Amino acid sequence: MLPLYYQQNHRLFIRNLLWLLVGGLTLAVFLYFMVFRPPNPEGNIPQVDQEENTSTLSDWVDTQPPSVEKEQKEVSVKEKEYPVLPPPPPPVMEKMKTRGCVADGFLSGYGGDINSSIALINRSQCYYLHRALETWLQPPDFKLARKIMNKVTKPNTVYGMFIAEAIDTNANYYYPDEGRDFDFDAMCRTGSKNYWGEHTCKPSLEREEYRKYVKFITDEAMSMGIQSFLFGQVFYQDSSDHEATQMPEVLRGMQEHAEYLGLKIVVGAQTNDIDDGSYLRLFDYIEGGVGLGSDGSIESGECFSRWWNKPGDWCWALLWHSRFSEKANNVLVHFDWSGKLGDDMSVFTRMDRHERATTLKRLHAYFTSRQVGFLMPMLATLHRDNGGCSGLKKRFYSASRKYSCEDEDIINDIMSRAR
Repeated sequence: MLPLYYQQNHRLFIRNLLWLLVGGLTLAVFLYFMVFRPPNPEGNIPQVDQEENTSTLSDWVDTQPPSVEKEQKEVSVKEKEYPVLPPPPPPVMEKMKTRGCVADGFLSGYGGDINSSIALINRSQCYYLHRALETWLQPPDFKLARKIMNKVTKPNTVYGMFIAEAIDTNANYYYPDEGRDFDFDAMCRTGSKNYWGEHTCKPSLEREEYRKYVKFITDEAMSMGIQSFLFGQVFYQDSSDHEATQMPEVLRGMQEHAEYLGLKIVVGAQTNDIDDGSYLRLFDYIEGGVGLGSDGSIESGECFSRWWNKPGDWCWALLWHSRFSEKANNVLVHFDWSGKLGDDMSVFTRMDRHERATTLKRLHAYFTSRQVGFLMPMLATLHRDNGGCSGLKKRFYSASRKYSCEDEDIINDIMSRAR
């Protein structure tokens, strides 16, 4: 029999050894998850219900897009003034209606393949590139936009800029007119903080800081020849009381600067179900989606039945309806996207190639015969779980023959017949 003290020491030794093993295993698991485990590429995208707003920039946005040409020397925005380019010919609204294309984020490096997008646009029959310069949660990068524009060989192309209803309150963006950074937090509409996700809000034209920001970015855009400007969901950005609207002052400032440059511009807005004619006619055009059915059909009512069935329901306006179109100067429609499953782009890209071609032909003929512009899809965003065809990234649509949709030939054929 072993002595008692030996048995006690032996038990103590075994117990300490077990604790050491458990502690070591716990530390190893912790290090694996915190240090060694490869990052989840979708980890920064919140899982949201398909009827909620997509609240953050997703992987269709290249936060550091690749350069399209080598730089000899990087120059700080604070030190460099971009030259004013010669003004292009005036935009022709009728051509914008028949040969307009959605090119979302083209000048902002969206989609992950800048050179492919440039080649796509150069091959296209697009006269107007809608939303080519984006500002969704990110101030515009004019340095990158000018690089990309310099690679476009199509003459007399009309470029559009989107003035988004969403800003990042933590953004850093220099304001040379006052020698300081913009204060994005001071631009927010009351009660809208974190509406699009953490550190975001809806900007309001009632805020002086936001008016200064809009003037600065639109002035810079005009200097590089951008001629079409679209206010996103203008009912978020402007006062709901049209008697107190800041928009006439803002539009007047934009037109005065354009005249100073010898440039002709058009300004539009996403107005949804606003039917006040005096307000709608402030804009050269109003813009919205078509409300596409899975069979390629569209509806004839005032509001898309996905959300509206009876008076009092939320109205997602079908702008070609006489309730809106007869009170507006011009109407442009397109396959809308919203970060939700079932939006127009989601439905369109889940069709087979023949169905997409048939739908494009029918809708282009239908709308343009009614003096409503139908903008062809060239570059646009998709829901992250959409499926169907796409561009390089599954969350981004490209019509390029290089990727799975391959819609560019039918799009170009339709527009070439619309001259």
